[in-house]
Amino acid sequence: MIRRRSIVASVTAIVTGLALAATPPASGADRPQPRVVWTQCADDIPKLPVDDVVRCGKLRLPVDWARSHGATFELSIAWRPALQQDRRVGTLVFGPGGPGDSGVERIRRGNRFSPEILDRFDTVSFDPRGVARSGGPSCSLAVAPPGLLTSQADFDQAADGNRAEWTACRATSPVWDHADTLSAVRDLDALRSALGERRLTFHGSSYGTLLGQQYAERYPDRVRAIVLESVFNHSLGVREFVRTQALAAQDAFDEFVTWCSPTRVECALRGSDVRAEWRDVLDRADRGEYRGVTAFDISTLPIARLASPDRAGLSRDIADLRDGKAPTIKLPPLVSSVFCADWPAEVRDFPAYAGLVRAARAVAPDVRYGGGLLAVRACLGWPSPVANPPARLHVTTERPLLLLNSRHDVRTGYVWATGVARQLGRHGRLVTYEGSGHGAYGTTPCTTAAVDRYLIDLVVPPPGASCPTA
Repeated sequence: MIRRRSIVASVTAIVTGLALAATPPASGADRPQPRVVWTQCADDIPKLPVDDVVRCGKLRLPVDWARSHGATFELSIAWRPALQQDRRVGTLVFGPGGPGDSGVERIRRGNRFSPEILDRFDTVSFDPRGVARSGGPSCSLAVAPPGLLTSQADFDQAADGNRAEWTACRATSPVWDHADTLSAVRDLDALRSALGERRLTFHGSSYGTLLGQQYAERYPDRVRAIVLESVFNHSLGVREFVRTQALAAQDAFDEFVTWCSPTRVECALRGSDVRAEWRDVLDRADRGEYRGVTAFDISTLPIARLASPDRAGLSRDIADLRDGKAPTIKLPPLVSSVFCADWPAEVRDFPAYAGLVRAARAVAPDVRYGGGLLAVRACLGWPSPVANPPARLHVTTERPLLLLNSRHDVRTGYVWATGVARQLGRHGRLVTYEGSGHGAYGTTPCTTAAVDRYLIDLVVPPPGASCPTA
């Protein structure tokens, strides 16, 4: 309690010092660099009291970086000071995933990083442009019709529905047409400058790894250390994207089947043929036996459950379906203004879409589809060309980027991590967690230490480094 009171008492002084440091000299002759204005955080997160230690702020930035003197929006930020200011290394910026996750909420909860990181770094994150408090749209992103598209009429209805929703969303978001990750890279560099950091220390998660990759590509001399956890591969065309997403889902399902052994007490399917039970459930769904729930809907259960990974939960879902009880399945909407601006769904008609379905099923005989087809459907009808099209990485940082990926990651498959590692070459180093789940930092002492030593001490793990399962 004494320690906490002393931190709270000193927060005003710390914030004042940071605000002064966050006002760099003017660039050019016409306008100063933006600065963060820090205040107490709003009481706007359910069941999370306002923490007097954490400060929230706004950074006013251009909507369109190509017109830097034009319209602006406010990037929403949260900042948690290091607990040991006398041993402070610097500021660690967290890049949230999704797309659509709130970095502000991550910092306010204070549960994303190890105690050692929270001791040694001020931790900062933000709601990326087009998300939540940073110009996030106030509109429905439901896509019709739900489930798998089965005809040209379905295809046309989905594309028309998307465009109608986007028109409604555009009116509620100042950055709807400028939410691509290349624009977010410029935001991130402005934040680095406003925080008074000469070089960036960054940890990106899932979709947030694309932000870290593209920052390193654009500003290699401004990188101190970048962690990419659960790696997104932005070099893939639509067919390979769909195929590798399905491959990741099948791999995670295979690991689940291995886990559900006859002696595994936690598995509700122990003693049965798990694959046969699962195939029977999907066949029954094809026959319409689960009212309002399709086989496509059911096929998303492994993606939802094995991200944690909650294998026991997936086994209960399948057992319930076997017994005729369909679980509630809610497919989360995609923040299209972010994702669709980075990744083109170049699918012209239903035959092209059907070809992607066949490509997914060829590599995923059990799970059938994978998450890639959800992404395709969410972006049908998006204007082409996109602002930030897929391309191979070209990074030349002095210190290699640290990649961390689970061997059996159902969302960002291991094949994505190895693909990005190959593109980075000597400018990247992959650490493999030999277990399952989407996200590996904090899973074991080994994965935590690999990241912490890199961020704090700049120790790059040896080639081929791996961590055993928990």
